[in-house]
Amino acid sequence: MTPQDKSEFTRLREQAGLTIEEAAKVIKVSLRSAYRHENGECSPSPLALEMLRLLASSHRPPERSSRFRFIDLFAGIGGLRVGFENIGGRCVFTSEWDKYASETYRKNFPEDGEHIFAGDIREYTKDEAALARIPAHDVLLAGFPCQPFSIAGVSKKNALGRPHGFLDATQGTLFFDVAQIIRHHRPKAFLLENVKNLQRHDKGQTFATIMNVLEKELGYKVVTRIISARPWVPQGRDRIFLAGFRDHDAAFSFDDVVIPAGPEPTLGSILEAQVADKYTLTPKLWEYLQAYKKKHESKGNGFGFGLFGPGDVARTLSARYYKDGSEILIDQGKGKRPRRLTPRECARLMGFERGNRTWNIPVSDTQAYKQFGNAVVMPVVEAIAEAMSPWLPSATAEVLTFPAEPAEPQKALAHG
Repeated sequence: MTPQDKSEFTRLREQAGLTIEEAAKVIKVSLRSAYRHENGECSPSPLALEMLRLLASSHRPPERSSRFRFIDLFAGIGGLRVGFENIGGRCVFTSEWDKYASETYRKNFPEDGEHIFAGDIREYTKDEAALARIPAHDVLLAGFPCQPFSIAGVSKKNALGRPHGFLDATQGTLFFDVAQIIRHHRPKAFLLENVKNLQRHDKGQTFATIMNVLEKELGYKVVTRIISARPWVPQGRDRIFLAGFRDHDAAFSFDDVVIPAGPEPTLGSILEAQVADKYTLTPKLWEYLQAYKKKHESKGNGFGFGLFGPGDVARTLSARYYKDGSEILIDQGKGKRPRRLTPRECARLMGFERGNRTWNIPVSDTQAYKQFGNAVVMPVVEAIAEAMSPWLPSATAEVLTFPAEPAEPQKALAHG
């Protein structure tokens, strides 16, 4: 469609930065009517056009209604955020220190006037005044790094009569910052994510410390589950999730997370039809990887590359994938060297591109591999958010109101 062919509705909608669905909500018409306006089959009311002109002239989309406000900590590229926006949440604060991950995050989540994007979260947790700079929120999300907890000196502190609650036992770890924020802001709920080995780290002491802080010292009801991403994406990837609720009557269970029905996906569902030659391994690297695998096989070790075809399921994608791609190599047939996944295929493997959803990748291949290797599998979080939704705050935000036309009619087991 050329600019001359566009309806006035379309022109103003695009200038205002609205989707058709958003424009329909703003002018209070059904989605069917909005599509008729888009196609030029009929025109909106003069009042509706005037509202679109006002929005277009300000170059700002309208304030969107929200059920609850949430913050996104150690955000990476935003894998936790989408699921909670889908159920009506509004992100008011993001923290991510890596500049390249921040670039990708910002590209996919344009900021509004209310949102704060922070770097190092420790700048916001050093004292009460700093904690108060974080906006009030109902839900806290965090894929916090698992650093070793320094708890070796607890017995000595006991002997000296010194307190060693979470302000001491987790000091020096990034979980400490999460705990400080929860203590200060008292959100109604939180969702934390980490590697499944968190439960076994330091013979279970790290996980015991975390649970003690969340349940005993902060007073939250916490349920945990290791969930496999296998039903959603063709990848073996297990992660632990901790869902906490200030209200102990909240009856959330990970058993309520809906698992996709039908056969589990294979790599053929995410592979691109045409891939640039640069992703094929060089002869030197391929020779090295084969020799390395043979060397370790002779010693009875399982180290080496993983070679997969369209009907297979990949290993876990890691942040080191940029080095040689050895954990997930795609077989290109007899006589051809295998290749790495492309960044776009990694986006699909992590569920960032699924259905009609696309993902902007503004960084180099190296940075993209690191980002997707560190990310959560987005559809897993979307399913968890849906299951948590009944126990999160109800709609309270005011929305823009305009004359409306009549609206048109419009339990599963968790893996682990």
